[in-house]
Order: sequence, then C-alpha cells, then structure tokens
Amino acid sequence: MTPDVIIAFLTLTFLEVVLGIDNIIFISILASKFPEKNQKKLMQTGLALAMIMRILLLLGINWLIHIQTVIISIDRSWFNSQITLQSLILLVGGLFLLYKSTHEIYQKVETVEALQADASPQSSVFKALIQIVLIDLVFSFDSILTAVGMTNGIPFALWIMIGAIVLSILIMIGFAGPINQFINNHPSIQILGLSFLLLIGFMLITEAAHLSNTSLFGSTIGSIPKGYLYFAIAFSLGVEMINMKLRKR
Repeated sequence: MTPDVIIAFLTLTFLEVVLGIDNIIFISILASKFPEKNQKKLMQTGLALAMIMRILLLLGINWLIHIQTVIISIDRSWFNSQITLQSLILLVGGLFLLYKSTHEIYQKVETVEALQADASPQSSVFKALIQIVLIDLVFSFDSILTAVGMTNGIPFALWIMIGAIVLSILIMIGFAGPINQFINNHPSIQILGLSFLLLIGFMLITEAAHLSNTSLFGSTIGSIPKGYLYFAIAFSLGVEMINMKLRKR
C-alpha cells in the first residue's frame, strides 16, 4: 500500500467511471423500453457483464496483444489499410452504435412501437443482453488499454486493475438507478444521450481507421481526440440543463 499504488488505484478507478459513462447511457436507453420493475435488474446485469468482460480481457492480455497484428493488408492507388482484428471489432461496434442510435431516435420521434406485438418479454430481454454484451466488448478496449498503460511498471498491476474495475462498476451500479430515472423522466435527455452515442459510434469508426493506418486518396485518417468528444458532450448537456431549468420556471 505505497502512495504510488494508492494514487494509481484511485486515478484508475476515476478514469474507469468516466470511460464507463457511455456504457451507462447505452444500457439506460435499452432498459427504458422495459417495464419499470425490470429496468433496475437489466441495468445491474448489464454492468455486471461489463465487469466480467473487462476482467476476462485483463486475464487474456496476451490475446489483446495478438489482435493488434495485421490480418488483412490492402494496397491500392486510392485506398491503403493494414486491418487488424481490433480495428474490425471497433468498426463493427461503431456501425452498430450508429444503427442502434438512429433506429432508437426514429422510434421515439415517429412514435413507432419499440417492441413487436408477438415478441415475448423473455426474448426481448435476451436480445437486449446480447446487445449489451456486444457493446461492452467494444467499450472495454479503451478501458483495458488505459488501465494497462497507467499501471505499467507498478507492483501488483493486475490486482490494481481488477480492483479498480470492480470498484468502478460498483460505483456505476449505485448511480445507474438515478441516471435511468432521470433519463426516463426527461425525453429530451434520451434524444441527447442517443446523439452522444452517434458521436461515439463515429469516433469508434475513425479510431478503427486510425489503428489500421488507413489512407483514402492519399490522406491518412486520424483518430478524434477524446477530449473534443467529452467537451462536446459536456457542453450539450450543460445547455440542456439550462433549458430544463427555464422550462420549469
């Protein structure tokens, strides 16, 4: 329990919570389509699956290194790319977020029923859990790579990372209920959250292109700094909070 270990643990826990906000938004929006009595259980299950996914990725750190090797190389006059399994996972995750967010916005704006009449609650919950697991896998890469980079060279690094992940998920589970209730009570926040997911999906696609060293017509595609994304999210949320206060008055 040296000062370096304690600082690394607390800092990593804080970063895990920050990086998990997009995960909470996605799970909250999925859970809002179910009866209120099932929402809390679905959110807790989704976050627990996120914790298990991240711990498994930590234990399989050699696999994480392996998926960064090039599996497909494309060299054309107008398109070049060194595709890895990691970039493919990020690309699929980004496309899924773009599709899911656009579909949810369309349903809410056009008042289309979210669930088909013949779909049973069990199958709907199962589909929601499958979507949560898939998006957990995508969101976990940032979390794990950040954890590995921060604890490099620190004693007991693996246990620090696992402890920080468990504590951050417990904190998120504690706040998930109020966040879900707040989103349900304010439809404009739901649309704003879905818009955030659109931004994150686009960021994942550009990140996939960056990791695979993709160039299009001679121009290299770079990654979008996450600080820009978080600033845009915080700014939009701040403006919406002011609007909500004005509407109350």
